[in-house]
Amino acid sequence: MAGAGKSSFIQRVAAYLHSQRTPPYVINLDPAVRDLPFRPNIDIRDTVNYKEVMKQYRLGPNGGIVTALNLFATRIDQVMKFIEKRQEDCGFVLIDTPGQIEVFTWSASGTIITEALASTFSTVIIYVMDTSRSTNPVTFMSNMLYACSILYKTKLPFIVAMNKTDIIDHSFAVEWMKDFESFQDTVNRETTFASNLTRSLSLVLEEFYSHLRVVGVSAVTGSGMDELFSHINDAAAEYESEYRPHYEQLLREQEETHSKERAEQLERLHSDLRNVAVDSRTLHTSDGNVSDAEPGPSGLILTRGIADPEDDSNSDTDTDDHQKTEESREEPAFHSYLEERKRRLQLRSNQ
Repeated sequence: MAGAGKSSFIQRVAAYLHSQRTPPYVINLDPAVRDLPFRPNIDIRDTVNYKEVMKQYRLGPNGGIVTALNLFATRIDQVMKFIEKRQEDCGFVLIDTPGQIEVFTWSASGTIITEALASTFSTVIIYVMDTSRSTNPVTFMSNMLYACSILYKTKLPFIVAMNKTDIIDHSFAVEWMKDFESFQDTVNRETTFASNLTRSLSLVLEEFYSHLRVVGVSAVTGSGMDELFSHINDAAAEYESEYRPHYEQLLREQEETHSKERAEQLERLHSDLRNVAVDSRTLHTSDGNVSDAEPGPSGLILTRGIADPEDDSNSDTDTDDHQKTEESREEPAFHSYLEERKRRLQLRSNQ
């Protein structure tokens, strides 16, 4: 959620891990951020200039972020290599993404980056929610719909981190998720169309709440970090037991599909080559008889460079014949020239 304090949350989590003597590997994927409260190991701003992308492609802010992520996603294999080199020294990899849900979660580049990480490492999604701005039931329901869409889009272990508990405690939100009647009483105090829609949606999300990991944290004071990492460890164990086999099965199915497609393409190629070879040798006439056909492309290629005896016998470009013809024409002229030369020399000697 934009403005929920994601970058400050990343800084607090990184500080907590440093205090536990397990320094993390930090990656920033937000190209539009100006200042970061932490020093990332990999920064998208070092690879892509966000403002230049907007200027060259004539894009707005969100379009510039999406395009910058698309350009960065083409180098995700190099990022994976950097992470693999440091995985023995760093037990955790923290990735700060853009706040706009449509920019990362529902974009092609966000899907590529997420699937690349999830296919190799234990991956947990943390949705950072602004608790102070969710006291209104309509805003709270909007945040829950965001969280639900991210969960079902990524299909990965999921945690909701209710940030800014130093401003307001998150207990009211937990109560709304556990006690349907309490949430309905709060919604009934409003009579707007949005409240009626919220009332209907709360029934749909009841099952979503029952399997949701929720923790209240403060990026300012650092409260809730122990509980957060307890949920992270449980989610990582869930990934290894349930999600990794699923991803491995998907990779096997994709590889089998690609293999079948390559085999079909190769078979079509062989079939086309056989048809071309047959068509270049024979020609079926309208009465069903088979006659010699004019050589097709393959026939021309196969016969090119082979001498034809009939053409050789009648050829006027043969080297030997050409040379004899030229000599027969030049000999009388040369003798006449010699005779004329002798005559002139005799006249000069007599004088």
